[in-house]
Amino acid sequence: MNKHLIHFLILFLSISSGIFAQKKISILGDSYSTFYGYVIPAGNACWYGVPGEKKENDVKQVEETWWYRFIDEHGYKLECNNSYSGATICHTGYDKADFSDRSFVTRMDSLGNPDIIFIFGGTNDSWAGSPIGHFQYENWTKADLYNFRPAFCYLLDHITRSYPNARVYNLMNTELSEDITNSINEICSHYGITNIRLRDIDKQWGHPSVKGMKSISEQVWTVVSQ
Repeated sequence: MNKHLIHFLILFLSISSGIFAQKKISILGDSYSTFYGYVIPAGNACWYGVPGEKKENDVKQVEETWWYRFIDEHGYKLECNNSYSGATICHTGYDKADFSDRSFVTRMDSLGNPDIIFIFGGTNDSWAGSPIGHFQYENWTKADLYNFRPAFCYLLDHITRSYPNARVYNLMNTELSEDITNSINEICSHYGITNIRLRDIDKQWGHPSVKGMKSISEQVWTVVSQ
């Protein structure tokens, strides 16, 4: 074979491997994105797939989760799934308990080196009635982060600065409070983050069913593929 042709083929394969390299996805989430044995750190509380726990929900296999479907069907690679069941974005959890050990803003530095980040939270802030606070885009104190709006602002500010090469998407659940829904929309717009507002998600026990998981994956792909 002509040596020039060999060099061309080597160059072509090198370029092609770079173009078609699997993009890595990291998830910062709550129970909707958990599955036992598939979260990092492993000690994060899970809602789906916990051995010995029976729930009125038909999601039984990790392959049925929205994120596994998305990654498997579209050729991505999982970098890190840092999801924690019951976690709020801010530091205030259920019954006004201090959730700073599991909040999104506490876990946001542990996402590896992803090409794409999916943030999927706000559900527990809504369900727990966490303090809404005010829109605050700088000069945060720890006290500020016990309120949803300052915490979500801080989260997106930090994510965009800490992962400058990653595409960031926010996934917004259905049936959230009006304050949480409107706040997420406004804060995502401020930071230029694409907010994927999910619709018509089938749920069992307040959590996506197999049908709901499939719908989430499809809705996310509709946006990401554009």
